[in-house]
Amino acid sequence: MLQGIRIVEVEGLGPGPFAGMMLADMGAEVIVIHRPVSANPTGSGASLLDRGKRSITLDLKDAGDLETARALICSADALIEGFRPGVMERLGLGPDTFAESNPKLVYGRMTGWGQTGPRAMTAGHDLNYIATSGALWYAGTPGAAPVSPPTLVGDVGGGALYLVAGILAGILNAGRTGRGTVVDAAIVDGSAHMMALLMSMAPSGNTVTERGQSLLDGAHWCRAYACADGAWISVQCLEPKFYAEFLSRMGLSDDPHFAAQYDRSTWPDQCARLAAIFAAKPVAHWAALFEGSDACVAPVLSPEEAAQDPHMQARATWSTAGGTLQPAPAPRFGDTIPMPAAPPERGADSVAIRKELAARGLI
Repeated sequence: MLQGIRIVEVEGLGPGPFAGMMLADMGAEVIVIHRPVSANPTGSGASLLDRGKRSITLDLKDAGDLETARALICSADALIEGFRPGVMERLGLGPDTFAESNPKLVYGRMTGWGQTGPRAMTAGHDLNYIATSGALWYAGTPGAAPVSPPTLVGDVGGGALYLVAGILAGILNAGRTGRGTVVDAAIVDGSAHMMALLMSMAPSGNTVTERGQSLLDGAHWCRAYACADGAWISVQCLEPKFYAEFLSRMGLSDDPHFAAQYDRSTWPDQCARLAAIFAAKPVAHWAALFEGSDACVAPVLSPEEAAQDPHMQARATWSTAGGTLQPAPAPRFGDTIPMPAAPPERGADSVAIRKELAARGLI
């Protein structure tokens, strides 16, 4: 879908490389400017997030390599960088540098706090950003500490996916107007924006400030329960017809304790009763009981277990390409089942990229 689009990504951590991976998955030519030596604390080998990309190693403190970086960015439709505000400017690679040499450049900036604001220059991580934005507030059961899946809500959801959307919008706009733009993708902004669906229920009283009292964060029909074998089962039968199916499968249709689905005062007792019921049988029992139904119940699977799930296998959602378990590219276009491309070794394309730049008279 993005064939012919060139993205230059300056090596970073987390959401920036994820955004580059997603664009590469969709067919863009993504060239990563890697440091000669990795600064990644999680490993220095070929990274899953670099799959489908090309790699050139450049030392941006070296004058010659810095000129190569400028030439490479001049050839790009978009740039991804994830430094603190001002770092790229100090390197001589800020947006203004390319205003004349590449006026259509979409300059994607990925940060936690954003380019402006009191915290713009301070450090932080996923959990800090979603805590500040409000996105962490409802993530947990009443009385328990708020917990969200690592990196998914902030780095990926509020960060990388918003950067991808901004870059694609910028490229479309540049195609119409001939002018590029700066995309200020801040995790605090994106994760707050993701709250819009939940907050849309506030006028009806279905989202309130007190944790455990909103429609989706306190009900007995909206949580995960422990099973006899220590595994977990998820339940979220929101609509009355699905709730009725859930009660029927559980043999609780005639139990008066479960008649009032939306009565908040009964939720704690109903949760306790369901917890005891689910704890009496292993997860396989419950999975079999609800299989093929509209009760909206599903086991909580690890990535390895998910890869073996019949539905996930039918869609080839998980792959072991290259010997590493990884998710397939998403979204899909038409009937094509996308396969992840291998990540390059650091600097694998350095010689070829320099030759291409020289052929175009850029270096």
